[in-house]
Amino acid sequence: MSSSGIDTVTLELVTGALQAARAEMEALIDRTSMSPFIREKKDYFTAFLDREGRLVVSTSLTLAGNLVEAILEQYPADTMQDGDLYWYNDPYSSRGGVSHFPDMVFVMPVFRDGELIAFAEAWGHLWDIGGMVPGSISPQATSAFQEGIMIPPVRVMQAGVLNEEVFRIFTRNSRFPDMMRGDLKAIMAACALGKRRLEEIADRFGVTAVQGAFDHMLGQSERALRTAIDTRVADGEYSFRDFIDCDAVTDQPYSVHLTLKKKDGRVVLDLSRSDDQATGPINFLMDQSVPKYMAGLYLTMHDPNIRMNAGFERAIDEVITRPGSLVAPNFPAALGLRSHTMIRVNSALFGALALATGGQASAASSVYVLYYLRGRDTATGRLDLCIEGLAVGFGARPFADGIDAVYYVAQKNYPIEFAEMEFGVRIEAFRVHTDSGGPGRYRGGCGIVRDVRVLADEADLGIRLDNCRYPAFGVNGGLAGRGGRVVVNPGTERERDLKTMSDGHQLKKGDLLRIITSGGGGWGSPLERPAEQVRDDVLDGFVSPESAYADYGVVLAEDGVTLDLSATEARRAALDGPRGMFHRDGFFDGADYQVEAAE
Repeated sequence: MSSSGIDTVTLELVTGALQAARAEMEALIDRTSMSPFIREKKDYFTAFLDREGRLVVSTSLTLAGNLVEAILEQYPADTMQDGDLYWYNDPYSSRGGVSHFPDMVFVMPVFRDGELIAFAEAWGHLWDIGGMVPGSISPQATSAFQEGIMIPPVRVMQAGVLNEEVFRIFTRNSRFPDMMRGDLKAIMAACALGKRRLEEIADRFGVTAVQGAFDHMLGQSERALRTAIDTRVADGEYSFRDFIDCDAVTDQPYSVHLTLKKKDGRVVLDLSRSDDQATGPINFLMDQSVPKYMAGLYLTMHDPNIRMNAGFERAIDEVITRPGSLVAPNFPAALGLRSHTMIRVNSALFGALALATGGQASAASSVYVLYYLRGRDTATGRLDLCIEGLAVGFGARPFADGIDAVYYVAQKNYPIEFAEMEFGVRIEAFRVHTDSGGPGRYRGGCGIVRDVRVLADEADLGIRLDNCRYPAFGVNGGLAGRGGRVVVNPGTERERDLKTMSDGHQLKKGDLLRIITSGGGGWGSPLERPAEQVRDDVLDGFVSPESAYADYGVVLAEDGVTLDLSATEARRAALDGPRGMFHRDGFFDGADYQVEAAE
């Protein structure tokens, strides 16, 4: 028998059925949605929650907070009916349950014999919900009112009957209403499918078995995280601060400051010393579950049986924030670019863990890149909207290189063929950004270079490319990643650089937009990386011969292939010296970074 009171075989069958049902919900969204963001980029999420609203079965996506609490405040559980469907997209009404307005959350209660037993949930990022620009998100936004229509928790379906009036009001606010209707129906259908599958599982195994499986999964995750913290983190306080280049409206950098406190089995994550909320849209209204999920996913990643759920929340006692700060902004602060701050929460947590574990934590990753190309045909007035996510380099780990050219851990980039078919662009180059991965015993992941030719008569460009002023830091002697660049018409007399987090750039037909993305930090001394691996990196285009010599101390013969081992040994001996815990080129180095981080 398991600790939840049901036999092990039944427990495994129920757990497997729940995982399969959630995956089937994803497949439905994947195959029936209409917008590129959901259909191709996979910007959606499905989950099952227990009757108290605790997340139990989900994907590993840490942007979401408590998804049901705000609904239960407006619609108590004893007023819910079979066939109800609840809807919201407002981060402020949900206190960070969803983190920016384009993410539409739908939640459906599941009943058996008149008893509420669980919730099925799905959300997706909609293509356009109104606001100041097509696509709704602008790096220039300074208020939530500029970022599209806000939906507080509402009952959009009651006992199986859709509230058509609410549905029509909402879709009227989109520049692409047909696409929006298709996406909304796909997400709603996924909730209905999840509800049906949960009912079938309860009918087959019994409600008691389902509740027992929920309790088991929550307890398993809680125990795994508690054990990881107890064995890897000694009692003490560990502070770290990481920086965002700017808020896209001003040139001011912003920082996330995190202190990990552990004493007598109690664990606290304190972010109250983070900077005040920004003028621009990098603010992140962070639910307290988010950094707990980040810690849980990282510290338990070696166990494939542990899944992200509310058990992680129970393993960390408290998260402290300060109202009016970057991670707890006051309404109506703009939130559209909240990922820049969310990823800094993650990197600050890694920095604190590196201090707590003697460097046994990952280096920082760069923030994924998005550009918004809003084109228009001057003859017909037809609006073309290209919102494309571009890959960056992830931080190296204590046991492996960082991942090269990855958009986001739970999503995908557009294939070239799709981008050219769907948008008014032609992709003329797509390659690795050489030397962007931070040198180290384990190399940071490299970013990419993407050349985009504008085919529309005229276009307006917004861009969000971070980690240029403050590259992703290296750990335990690893060097920082290298920043990116945005340039129009490179190599011509019309070449011009653009501010990497900005909006309102006018492009015309035939212009070439080159976006060069940033890399992840390295881990460990680059002088300890096997010379053969460095040579292979040079041959594969990840490292240049110049960096191999300057950063890794590796000397290649004139053919560019053969290692000169004696010259390499001499070069490395000349470069060897003291190493600090952290390194960021041109900003912090070694102990200086720790001092700044702890202020």
